[in-house]
Amino acid sequence: MLTINYGKDYTKTTYDTLTASDINQHMQKNISVCIKPNLVVERPASGGATTHPEVIEGIIQFLKDFGIKDIKIIENSACGHSTKLAFRACGYETLQKKYGVMLKDLKDDNFISLEHEGIDIKISETSLKTDFLINVPVLKAHCQTRLTCCMKNLKGCMPQSEMRRFHALGLHKPIASLNVLLKTHYCVIDGICGDLSFEEGGTPVEANRIIACSNPLLADSYCAGLIGYNPDDIGYLKYAKQYGTGEYYSNKTNVVELNAEQKPAYEQKSNRIADKYLNFIEEESACSVCYAALIFALHRKGVSLRDKKICIGQGFKGKNNAVNIGIGNCTEGFKNYVKGCPPKAVDILGML
Repeated sequence: MLTINYGKDYTKTTYDTLTASDINQHMQKNISVCIKPNLVVERPASGGATTHPEVIEGIIQFLKDFGIKDIKIIENSACGHSTKLAFRACGYETLQKKYGVMLKDLKDDNFISLEHEGIDIKISETSLKTDFLINVPVLKAHCQTRLTCCMKNLKGCMPQSEMRRFHALGLHKPIASLNVLLKTHYCVIDGICGDLSFEEGGTPVEANRIIACSNPLLADSYCAGLIGYNPDDIGYLKYAKQYGTGEYYSNKTNVVELNAEQKPAYEQKSNRIADKYLNFIEEESACSVCYAALIFALHRKGVSLRDKKICIGQGFKGKNNAVNIGIGNCTEGFKNYVKGCPPKAVDILGML
């Protein structure tokens, strides 16, 4: 079942979405609940990268009215970013004071190593042991995986060292395996103004939409279509289906739509700004935050590199190059490279 609601009062829209959904069939009173937003960077949700605090507020109100008191908001922001600063910048400290919920920086958590398909993955103990995990991603594009939504949002339940390792492993298989090992009990998708270019925001597209679903694969396959992709275009969705985590959205899916009169007149498709620069980039196991900084810099500057290539990723560690440009500390063997892990877009601009 998918429940979709439209509206500009984001707290009420979220509350009403959950009221019309089947979440009460999956919950019991007096359980512990962890809410996992997407606070990848320390930027307000209006930029299209992070989960609106109003969406979280609607969830908290619903849970309290249901009779649940043990509520935590958990997150570990992207490599190079601070979860504690993100809680503050994104308005979550206000929620903590207003509702008495705990803000848990998973950077400080204990981690348990679990294995799936030959991949060992360290996962937050708090997220594993909660009675009910509510996944609250932003529906947005990603410069490497095309879509980032429910399944990829669980990366924030790992240590940052593990996030880097996922990129070295190719992202798609480990993301699917993570979703086998760590169960999402319910998804509430912030589709208000996600960035449909890349994951760190800056070009938000207003849609004023909340989507709720119990299965992350079903939800993500539906959301892939909203930004112009078939589910099989997204590698980790294919693997997740193979691993038996659920089924794709189809015309047989039970869909409940609320306030359809407020639905946008058309669906904005992802323009994948990153695609414009693929011919200039050699990427080997790059981390998202590093790659996004490069795309941002290229988008700001345009391209005039003549015969040079831009090299980025962990695959360039220990390699030397006197011609091409390296991005990040992994390319420190290059004659010309931009320092940083991740490097700043402004420094990449300076080098270009």
